[in-house]
Amino acid sequence: MKRIGRILQPLYLLFVISSFVASVLIALPLFLVAGLIKHPIARRFIYQWVHYWAKVWLFLIGMPLCKKGKFPNGRKYVIVANHISYLDTVNIYATIPSYFRTLARKEMVRIPVFGIIYKQLTILVDRSSPESRTKSMKLMWRLLKNECHIAIFPEGGFNETNQLLNTFYNGAFRLAVNTQTPILPVLFPDTQERWHFSGWWKIFPGKNRAIFLDPIGVDGLQEEALKELVYHKMETALRDYRMGKQ
Repeated sequence: MKRIGRILQPLYLLFVISSFVASVLIALPLFLVAGLIKHPIARRFIYQWVHYWAKVWLFLIGMPLCKKGKFPNGRKYVIVANHISYLDTVNIYATIPSYFRTLARKEMVRIPVFGIIYKQLTILVDRSSPESRTKSMKLMWRLLKNECHIAIFPEGGFNETNQLLNTFYNGAFRLAVNTQTPILPVLFPDTQERWHFSGWWKIFPGKNRAIFLDPIGVDGLQEEALKELVYHKMETALRDYRMGKQ
């Protein structure tokens, strides 16, 4: 069976790429028009389209998203998720049912076609520039207060270590403390097996879970203490889910 899988994998990869490109090109005119409207309504429209597209596309390519737990409606959150796969970006849009914007690397805008959509959905930051980091933090603060949730992968990039989680950056937790916004942790325990970070061609269908952990309040916590608390809760739950204890 493994040999058959290796033979069929290139065909599966071709299907994944072609279905992704075709769906993006079909939607591109909508994004271009909506992108000209500098208003939260237009950004919400783009988000909703991407949310439902991500759910359908994951189903079509054999990775239907299975959610465990529920998104706690009623207030805004700083959403944090583990990051170990190319699939995490698609998963987070399929998982979160409420409009959010995510902190993202500025370099990704250079990707043809995809970069246009990416720019509409994210808050761009050049991590090498202190000025860019400060500007993005101020924008996230305004968005949390006036518009939407903020999502951040606190590991910064792919976790290529032997640990369940890489070291967290401080940004998400500084934002949460400064705005007194609770943290909502989300786990993707299966994405490494679905689409491995070591190669864009290493993609396979199968189980694809998204886990909502309980929100974590920030009352009385400083930045470092909050970061350590969230790291511990995410690491413990991720270990349990990967070992089949939950």
